Amino acid sequence: MWRGSRRQRTARIETLIGPNTEIHGDLRFSGGLHVDGRVRGNVIAEGEGRSVLILSEHGHIEGEVRVPQVVLNGTVVGDVHASERVELASKARVTGDVHYNLIEMAIGAEVNGSLVHVTRAQAGSETAAPGVEPRAAPAGAGSGGGE
Repeated sequence: MWRGSRRQRTARIETLIGPNTEIHGDLRFSGGLHVDGRVRGNVIAEGEGRSVLILSEHGHIEGEVRVPQVVLNGTVVGDVHASERVELASKARVTGDVHYNLIEMAIGAEVNGSLVHVTRAQAGSETAAPGVEPRAAPAGAGSGGGE
């Protein structure tokens, strides 16, 4: 049942950030991006394509992630916005909110934040506005566990 869903990832991996690489600053890409290293900045997919971010178990991102599809098996400290799907593998660690249209979560994955379901239309508008910081919630909408 779950194996078929893995075949939906259609983007080729065109960019690799190796395990001994650290990037400071925002990273914008299209197509496929595989991160084995560390990124200190936002990771944003651009263009109309079916971009995919794959974060290996050794990968680490400190910043916001805005992509159509994401497969996480490493650490993200920041919010994740996926307009299509999120796959959280067993070693995924997210400290921040995960905004998703479709989600798959393996046993062992951790999310220290909220899981927020969004429609494709809502998710598309979120990923189209990468300069906006969506951290503030309307009054009374949060769980009171802010800062």
